[in-house]
Amino acid sequence: MKAAILRTPRTPLSIEQITISNPGPREVLIRVAAAGVCHSDLHIQQGSNAYPLPTVLGHEAAGIVEKVGEDVRSVKPGDHVVTCISAYCGHCSYCLSGDMALCFSPETRRGKHETPRLSLGDSAIHQFYNVSAFAEQMLVHEHACVGISRDMPLDRASIIGCGVITGVGAATRTAGIRPGDVVAVIGCGGVGLAAINGAKLAGASRIIAIDRLEDKLLLSQKFGATDTVLAEADVLGVVRELTHGGVDHAIEAVGIRATAELAFKLLRRGGTATIVGMLPDNEQICVDAAGLSMSKKLQGSTMGSNRFPIDIPKLVDMYMRGSLHLDDLVSRHIALADINDAFEELKDGHIARSVITEF
Repeated sequence: MKAAILRTPRTPLSIEQITISNPGPREVLIRVAAAGVCHSDLHIQQGSNAYPLPTVLGHEAAGIVEKVGEDVRSVKPGDHVVTCISAYCGHCSYCLSGDMALCFSPETRRGKHETPRLSLGDSAIHQFYNVSAFAEQMLVHEHACVGISRDMPLDRASIIGCGVITGVGAATRTAGIRPGDVVAVIGCGGVGLAAINGAKLAGASRIIAIDRLEDKLLLSQKFGATDTVLAEADVLGVVRELTHGGVDHAIEAVGIRATAELAFKLLRRGGTATIVGMLPDNEQICVDAAGLSMSKKLQGSTMGSNRFPIDIPKLVDMYMRGSLHLDDLVSRHIALADINDAFEELKDGHIARSVITEF
């Protein structure tokens, strides 16, 4: 099959023919219909975060099941599915306590001595976060995908599996925003816009969008932002004036130290800062001790603390009923051959999501 391979950080992906294995027990072979190009892919391509190479990137996808292996019970050939990187075993302490996004059990991956899912000649190609979606097909554990309604457009469905479930989940699950809360969201890319939508769904009374691009701030109002602040301004001063002291929740969706620290500073007493952006490995964040003494909290969020077999079908339903805003998240449709151009556009920051629909 055709796939986009990253061999060395900071180099373009190459489109090559590789081999995909047949589905084994509890595995599902999926024909990719759409794959979103996410900043997490860019972080690996740029070398900001480590991952074994060579690999086929891509982790935000939707498609149609072609084959299933033995003991697969959740999906069947012909089903429309969305993939999610938080594949779960279903019986560890994280899964049993409802923290499925924190499950990293090796049971959902093939072992070192088994035939690899992806290969080129005699060499294994590393599967990216249990998915590897920049390809014509995906071979995943059944707990890395979930069936959805066939009425759902697959290009919209694809972005739910990472950007949307991460942003909405950060607001509704990790942060636990309650009706009437005042919220600031730093960064209005795909995840940040989804977090704004999530804050609106949770009943926030005021949602302040912060970004360096005016077009992103304008777009944020479609997702529920009540106020916008350009990053070139005195953001801390402006937000404190707007809110008479600070926000209940600040969600950081950029992934750099300065904005993570800003999120903590924006809080009122007892507020919570939730860091969603993917910071470089080994980055350090500094917060003032005075803030901690005022019960301010700083926390991370893994994939929006999702329970994706439950959450993704619900998000699909919300989109179909008009409460989840996805249409403006899909900036354009591209071919797999255009993947490197899409990465360059991500660096520029003016688009929300490119979605690969031509393989």
